[in-house]
Amino acid sequence: MMTLMDMRTAQALVRFGLGRRGSQDLPADPAAWLARQLDGPDPALAMGGHSAADGLVAFREDRRDRQARKNEVDLPAPTRVRDLVRPDFGRLADYMLTTDAPFRERLVWFWANHFTVSLRRPEVAAVLMPFVREAIRPHVNGRFVDMLFAVMRHPAMLVYLDNAASFGPTSPAGLKTHRGLNENLARECLELHTVSPAAGYTQQDVTEFAKVLTGWSFAIEYNPPQYLFRLNAHEPGPKYVMGQTFPHGGEGGIAALTWLGDHAATHRHLATKLVRHFVADDPPPASVARIEAVLRNTHGDLKAASLELIRLPEAWQPLTKLRTPAEFIFAIMRALDLPAEQRPSLDGMFAALGQPLFNAPEPNGWPDRAADWAGPEAMLRRVDWAYGIAGHAASVDPEQVASAALGPLLRPATLQQMQHAGSRRDALTLLLTSPEFQRR
Repeated sequence: MMTLMDMRTAQALVRFGLGRRGSQDLPADPAAWLARQLDGPDPALAMGGHSAADGLVAFREDRRDRQARKNEVDLPAPTRVRDLVRPDFGRLADYMLTTDAPFRERLVWFWANHFTVSLRRPEVAAVLMPFVREAIRPHVNGRFVDMLFAVMRHPAMLVYLDNAASFGPTSPAGLKTHRGLNENLARECLELHTVSPAAGYTQQDVTEFAKVLTGWSFAIEYNPPQYLFRLNAHEPGPKYVMGQTFPHGGEGGIAALTWLGDHAATHRHLATKLVRHFVADDPPPASVARIEAVLRNTHGDLKAASLELIRLPEAWQPLTKLRTPAEFIFAIMRALDLPAEQRPSLDGMFAALGQPLFNAPEPNGWPDRAADWAGPEAMLRRVDWAYGIAGHAASVDPEQVASAALGPLLRPATLQQMQHAGSRRDALTLLLTSPEFQRR
């Protein structure tokens, strides 16, 4: 006999998770279930996959092949990177559909979006999945400053925001090559990753911070490739950022990131984004203040901040957030819980709904407000896509799916419309495109 879902359980599965998978067992204590997901290492690390070093080797070998064959025609393009990357994406999609730790996975995706690297830069492809596995997953229940260090030193970020091509203007390498600063990483670190413009930094601070980060690069020529601080590309002398002095050399970058990662403005910025993501498009000030206080008092303990999210009274209020296209797709596929042989390929699904995976158009990542996803054309795409998916689920009972996936969140009006639908497929489409299914 199926246990009835209460409201608190439904909210835990939807607001904090990826949606219920089929008729999976319901947690007896939803808050404790969410908290347990933050214990220990990330279970997704057991999926395996290639490392950043593996990806850089593949990229290096593909590049050598292209250079060696640049005068030849009608030859297939090198495929080492593609062959390395494709299985990783497949494993990730399968994990999202089956994971028993959906809250932790939501946090991984939140932080990966906060520290966006995008396939809009094709060079990123070889190291994107390792970026999530190496720089994000190990630190979701750790300190923010440790995640910040891992991100800033990872080749995916160094390539995406061009820091590997940034030279101190008066450094030996800069003087020899006549190359200068690239401020992209410094600017986005201040604006998006840490203190935000609310901290009042200036363009001069961005330039000085870019000087701090000169030399932060990687050596693709090494075996294995790895992070490398290139002293000959580092701008000499002390630097001055937001009233602070940072010394010459790699120590200056470490000191700057340590200071920025534990800055009061960073705590406020992160708290606002966390509450916006998990509670409401317009973050309640009291909720932001509570998360900010936890980050301040623990010096950026992300596990403590995530646990405090669960305790927010506002987090257990009616659902108002709109699922992004990716969240919508995963929620539907988990609700239907189709056997692997009946499951349509996820390739192309995300792009069709306007959110191709790891392909954000700008470094600020995918938006987190309903207004950015709820345009008429975008909503019509959801209906068309849901109708197509419903065609793959002819054997499921729409009312059973509704009860299992939504429980008390299901509105009587939606159930009545489903019962009067012309076919199972139409009834299922009505469910999947209902306001309550699209909210989290």
